[in-house]
Amino acid sequence: MNAIRHLFLTTVMAVGMCAASPERWTGARPNILLIMCDDMGWSDVGCYGGEIRTPNIDRLANEGMRFTQFYNTAKCTTTRAALLTGLHPRRGPRPLLGDDLVTLAEVLKTAGYQTGLSGKWHLGSKPPFRPIDRGFDEYYGLMDGACNFFDPAQRDPEFKGGRVRVFGHNDRLITEFPDDFYTTDAFTDHAVETIHRFASGGSPFFVHVTYTAPHYPLHAWPEDIARYEGKYREGWTALRESRHRRQLELGLVDPKWTLPPPDPEVQDWADQTHKDWQDRRMAVYAAMVDRMDQGIGRLLRALRETDTEKNTLVLFLSDNGGCSEEYGHDRPEYLPGPAENYTTCGPSWAFAQNTPFRRYKTWMHEGGICTPFVVRWPSRVKPNSITHQVGHIIDLMPTFAELAGATYPAEHNGHAVLPVEGLTLTPVLAGGERPGHETLWWEFSGNRAVRQGDWKLCWDRKVKQWELYNLSIDRTEMHDLADQHAERVKAMAQSWFDWARRTGVIRESNDETTSL
Repeated sequence: MNAIRHLFLTTVMAVGMCAASPERWTGARPNILLIMCDDMGWSDVGCYGGEIRTPNIDRLANEGMRFTQFYNTAKCTTTRAALLTGLHPRRGPRPLLGDDLVTLAEVLKTAGYQTGLSGKWHLGSKPPFRPIDRGFDEYYGLMDGACNFFDPAQRDPEFKGGRVRVFGHNDRLITEFPDDFYTTDAFTDHAVETIHRFASGGSPFFVHVTYTAPHYPLHAWPEDIARYEGKYREGWTALRESRHRRQLELGLVDPKWTLPPPDPEVQDWADQTHKDWQDRRMAVYAAMVDRMDQGIGRLLRALRETDTEKNTLVLFLSDNGGCSEEYGHDRPEYLPGPAENYTTCGPSWAFAQNTPFRRYKTWMHEGGICTPFVVRWPSRVKPNSITHQVGHIIDLMPTFAELAGATYPAEHNGHAVLPVEGLTLTPVLAGGERPGHETLWWEFSGNRAVRQGDWKLCWDRKVKQWELYNLSIDRTEMHDLADQHAERVKAMAQSWFDWARRTGVIRESNDETTSL
């Protein structure tokens, strides 16, 4: 047992993380079940203030730990790349999973782990970029970014001429689906089967479940939709206010933070002439989250059935904030829910989904990059605990490697590997603190951010100027301090540009330094 692991486990015992009748740590490496959903807001699940029925995610929170300051990259593809590699995403003309990077699956396999992925990949559908090319023993799911939930082979109407999505099992493409097919259920089915098979394999496992729910299109089973129809007739502002009240009760947010007014894209509920249709949009979205939670319940049951629950680290998060995008079917004549309609929630409902924060997916304000993050590890993580420590998805690589006894390599398949940029979360899981990152950076689609300590600098592509916030007193980013701290703005902006050049966000031939 190395010194770091010994320190972590000693700390666990010292701070009383164990259950009422704790067992002494035996050195057994944990199984890891990492669950990620798609385009879900910070406040959607019950344990983060939402009204949607999520008893299984809430159970994970009650039996584990919730983070209030855990970050993704605000976009599906970059989040997946960063989570899998432990590095801020590398951009430019290079692939997101270049040969100078290693994945979680590749690293854990060196420590004898069985590795499986069920769900959305979105990092390449041809060799050498498929899951089975990057360390996963078993894969089933969508290699694209989104699809029809009932028939992934159906062409997507939001693309000119339609587009066929790539769905597969290991190296085999799947182009036909049964009449009762639904992606959320299918991903759960495969993950349950994988857990059962791996549990009998004699070595620990890493199973990554990446649901497409509740990413558009808004597709759900009628029985799940019926549970929510009519519940959103008071509109998005009322929903946001009620969620905020619950967040205050749960101790997730500070009452001193100002609840922001509607984002510029948000419409006035009183002006809506099709309130039943708007209610239906959010009802279907809620049904999609509900169905995913039902699937998570089946995953947890599989752990119990295989007697692996006690030593399985279970984690749940979202790849970015609620999505504001809209498409051609977002009109009242298209009823959200059935397979033939391709509808979205739009910015007004996304405003409520990301309570209490500003902005949405692809933006770098907290509404775009902050994810609910729940961690359960029986007898290791204190039940019903909340941490305000800052974390990032790049931290999962060093955390998992440490707990698995794996070594992050300097070279892989004959190629030098970039050093990991994440920091282990094990002190936080033990109920303690860690120094954390000196600097974190973000960018997508012209939106930018950099965080140093409690200071966060943001660039909104629509506003086109730097905004500075002190998150310790203003997590909802309502009080721009840029004019009062011009030198800090300049230094943090320079840090962002240095990072952007280093990671390929901008190249010397297309350098946007005039934005300093």
